[in-house]
Amino acid sequence: MISPTVDGPATERSAGALEAVPAVRLLGVVKRFGEVAAVAGVDLDIGDGEFFSMLGPSGSGKTTTLRMIAGFERPTSGRIELHGQDVTDQPPFERDVNTVFQDYALFPHMSVGDNVGYGLMIRRVGRDERRRRVGDALRMVRLDGYEDRRPNQLSGGQRQRVALARALVNRPRVLLLDEPLGALDLKLREEMQIELKSIQQAVGITFIYVTHDQAEALTMSDRLAVFDQGRIEQVGAPAEVYEQPATAFVAGFVGTSNLIRGEAAERIVGRPGTFTIRPEKIRIVDPGVAPGDTDSWADGRIREVAYVGSDTRYFVALDAGLELVVTEQNLATTSSQALAQKGRPVRLVWGRDHNFPIPESQGGGA
Repeated sequence: MISPTVDGPATERSAGALEAVPAVRLLGVVKRFGEVAAVAGVDLDIGDGEFFSMLGPSGSGKTTTLRMIAGFERPTSGRIELHGQDVTDQPPFERDVNTVFQDYALFPHMSVGDNVGYGLMIRRVGRDERRRRVGDALRMVRLDGYEDRRPNQLSGGQRQRVALARALVNRPRVLLLDEPLGALDLKLREEMQIELKSIQQAVGITFIYVTHDQAEALTMSDRLAVFDQGRIEQVGAPAEVYEQPATAFVAGFVGTSNLIRGEAAERIVGRPGTFTIRPEKIRIVDPGVAPGDTDSWADGRIREVAYVGSDTRYFVALDAGLELVVTEQNLATTSSQALAQKGRPVRLVWGRDHNFPIPESQGGGA
């Protein structure tokens, strides 16, 4: 069980709710490197106590934005505020934030306890107080009793928790995490996702988390921002961003999505435009099976099958001239049964309400 923060019990707040004064506010933030705009005008409010993720592909501007919040980079233009105070020109050590990096950055010659307490020592916190706060921080990350070990005696997940304890021991109001789980294997990453969210809820401070992993962002976040080419495409709760993508890019990047546009949209959906349908919303039936009154449908043939254990992905070439991906859970299907479906003529059926429209100005290019 995660211990509450040494400053008191976890802050109670509804997910995604913003305080009157946000923990972090970005106003027209631009960062140029020569002629390249790494961040091209970002406006963003992050609430006190939120677990907020910045999601996007490499080069989308999310890490540069995080580094500007930390003070490691200065904006070319725009303003950065922390809890209502303009910190645009403040150096990192004057900002009430700490950063956890992917490579942990632990001192190999120091014990776990000395690593965690290093920042307190620099600030000349007394030995007894330092020992108490180091112990509290290690209990928070379930590493109490590890004070005398060296980093090379720990697993990857344990080293990541030491880095987290070192950041928390200074009691920052905002914790910045730059792809901290990127070096871990899949199973450990999934365990640490739950661990990080539990720690954040216990300590009650703002976490700002940078990742290119959609599952991480959807699993942990109260809200997330999707970045592309230095701009924010959409901000919202995970379910909102997944179920109601604002642009074709968001639809294609956050999970798998099917786009229907042009003549195919008119034939299948019944009206012009660009629409997105998530693969798990579609069901496969035999040709000729009558759809319901509130269903959309299309005939085609299964072109390829990808069996991935818990579910199977079917790539269906439609008679309407495009391809849709369908995902089905393998509740009672073996790999051989799934793979044998290749080449089968089928009808795809899905609820008409799952045809989510994307604004025409945002419809081009996934």
